[in-house]
Amino acid sequence: MTNAAGWATLFLLGAYHGINPGMGWLFAVALGMQEHSSRAVLRSLIPITLGHALAIGVVVLIAGLIQVVLPLNYVKLVVAGLLVSLGIYRAFRSRHFAFGGMRVGFLELTAWSFLMASAHGAGLMVLPVVMRMAPMHHMHGAGMTGVGATLVHTLGYLTVTAAVAMMVYQKVGLAMLRKAWFNLDLVWAVALIATGCVALLL
Repeated sequence: MTNAAGWATLFLLGAYHGINPGMGWLFAVALGMQEHSSRAVLRSLIPITLGHALAIGVVVLIAGLIQVVLPLNYVKLVVAGLLVSLGIYRAFRSRHFAFGGMRVGFLELTAWSFLMASAHGAGLMVLPVVMRMAPMHHMHGAGMTGVGATLVHTLGYLTVTAAVAMMVYQKVGLAMLRKAWFNLDLVWAVALIATGCVALLL
């Protein structure tokens, strides 16, 4: 994988995460409608994005630390196993974390977003790309790539999440979501399993 392809993949993965209502935009829309303000939608995206970025960064950091003592192939097997296992789990059980009520502060919303992204395996999906771009036993290069990967991925996530949240808030409304809903959790589960299989082949 070339660096250009890797960065593009990370951005697109962020965009894909941003489309999923369970990863933040639905919550942002609900808060905006509760306060009758588009500013509330945009304001809520700050802690939601921060929580998502932390979930990505923590997984990349832990993988880097583990790889100091384990060969790359072992780490790839562990990552692939976790991805497939999480995908199978989510295919049969799609309940989300319920963190707090609708009246939440900055830290609560950040923590909620972190838990949601972690539960969806967002960091695990990014990890195979990061590992391919910069083998993590090269600590300095891996560290820089990990930070860059988190930022690029988060940019893709924020771009799509903000666009979808504002479009739904201004044009659609929550009532319409019930008529146009489809099972994104199942799509997410399949994507996790597929990413795990790809991680084994890279």
